[in-house]
Amino acid sequence: MKNILIIQGHPDGVEPHFCHALANAYGEGAVSAGHTVHTIDLGRLDIPMLRSKKEWETGTPPDFVKDGQEKILEADHIVFIYPLWMGTMPALMKAWLEHVLRPDFAFDLEGGNSWTANLKGRSARIVVTMGMPATAYRWFFFAHSLKSFERNILKFSGIRPVRWSLIGMVDTKNSAGREAWVKQMKADGAAAR
Repeated sequence: MKNILIIQGHPDGVEPHFCHALANAYGEGAVSAGHTVHTIDLGRLDIPMLRSKKEWETGTPPDFVKDGQEKILEADHIVFIYPLWMGTMPALMKAWLEHVLRPDFAFDLEGGNSWTANLKGRSARIVVTMGMPATAYRWFFFAHSLKSFERNILKFSGIRPVRWSLIGMVDTKNSAGREAWVKQMKADGAAAR
């Protein structure tokens, strides 16, 4: 059995969205299979922007940082769910990542261009919803922001393997299409993949 952390990255913490349904389904599937699940809903947090390298490296972290770091350390598998906004993750999610994945937590810099990845032993799934067809994002836009997230943040910190679920045309999906994705998320949760 695995300890799973779900990062709900939709910035709207008031209205429910398809991202919330996907996160709930993943969590339900995982719990039904005996896994432990924790969720962090970024839309419910007050997340300020970092404005300098000094603040990132030595500033006093906001209260949510300790909780996020503790849950990441406890996790065997981390699931990130967010909508594609302007070709990438919402700014709120990027701000959370910048706060939580600080030096001396996610990685240690060793001078020059070398580093030690501190989050090895964890896997991840990235679930991205979008208004365009998922094939257009993958093949025409080369999934550039997703590849950057995977390579420059997750794998840089030692998190691997990283799997993707790209869900396109969410604004026009009928209930059967949405239900198929909810069912898939339950299956992925049960398998902790």
